[in-house]
Amino acid sequence: MAKKKGNRVQVILECTEQKKTGVPGISRYHTTKNRRNTTGRLELKKYNPYLKRHTIHREVK
Repeated sequence: MAKKKGNRVQVILECTEQKKTGVPGISRYHTTKNRRNTTGRLELKKYNPYLKRHTIHREVK
């Protein structure tokens, strides 16, 4: 059985702008966050290869 790492959880970040434009494909990134320090949804600027620019990626549940 895997060892529990405390408050760290794995989250998926998905592009918010790509849904609005209708471009096919989904830009997603995997990362970890500390549940105790960041209680809300994580938002980071990451590169979207489909739109060929940096966009805001928000945590999905």
